[in-house]
Amino acid sequence: MRAIRGRTLVASVLWLLSAASASGQSPRLTAFADEFKGPEAAFHDPDQDVWFVTNINGLSVAKDGNGFISLLSADGKVTKRHFVAGGRQGVTLHAPKGMAVTGDTLWVTDIDAVRGFNRKTGAPVATIDFTSRAARFLNDIAVGPDGALYITDTGIRYNSLGLAEHPGPDRVFRVGNGREISVSAEGDRLGRPNGIAWDPSASRFIIAPFGSDTVLAWKAGDNSPTPIATGLGQFDGVIALDDGRILVSSWATASIHILREGRMTKLIEHVPSPADMGLDRKRNRVGIPLLGTHRVEFYDIGGK
Repeated sequence: MRAIRGRTLVASVLWLLSAASASGQSPRLTAFADEFKGPEAAFHDPDQDVWFVTNINGLSVAKDGNGFISLLSADGKVTKRHFVAGGRQGVTLHAPKGMAVTGDTLWVTDIDAVRGFNRKTGAPVATIDFTSRAARFLNDIAVGPDGALYITDTGIRYNSLGLAEHPGPDRVFRVGNGREISVSAEGDRLGRPNGIAWDPSASRFIIAPFGSDTVLAWKAGDNSPTPIATGLGQFDGVIALDDGRILVSSWATASIHILREGRMTKLIEHVPSPADMGLDRKRNRVGIPLLGTHRVEFYDIGGK
């Protein structure tokens, strides 16, 4: 109990410091939570003003049925650790990763399936099975302007020694409003696609490849994505800000980078294994899952 109070006190102090300097331009750690098991993605639901965090809880390709999704308040406090939990109340969930919302459905990638849950109750409502498409590693998910879901397949698997292999193919799937599955992009140019986000300022998707040193712009149906910035690679999460700037996380630099006009600069440093970030657009607050340390950190990033 004493340790829990200590963490709460530290988080509260950080929160007050942030409020005192909300007009500053430097990102500031405002809150954190460390009650997770392999947190892979953070997603802010603006309608409910809550955060969802996916927990792999084991190997990222293991169909072990123990993945779960945590529910957090707007200020980063865990309110329900097992909001959705594999093996409970009819839920199948193995190694959940990226998330997106359409209507009242929270969509979550899960190895070779995309699962839908009621975003208010956590009840399972749908499963879209990609096994007929030989999906290997469904990773992130974004909603396009047409209302369809766009899902990256990083194309990796793990061998008997637990080492990652890349047999491919690298793909972006599209799931239409009738839940029909099609391949919207395929090929090595995708660079083991990881994060994906819709960029409304330029009517395009942004793809963060884990196996390439180049962040990509891509339009649906185009097999030739356009390089927009180069760094050290191992990119994971990506966010398109309303003003055209792009945030991308990099395992290689343990940092969050900001992209603008082809330039990539560090915005937040010392965040090891930064996975699929989420954004609270009302507060300009970024939620960063640190996969290897079982922690999620929240930073206020200010305006332009």
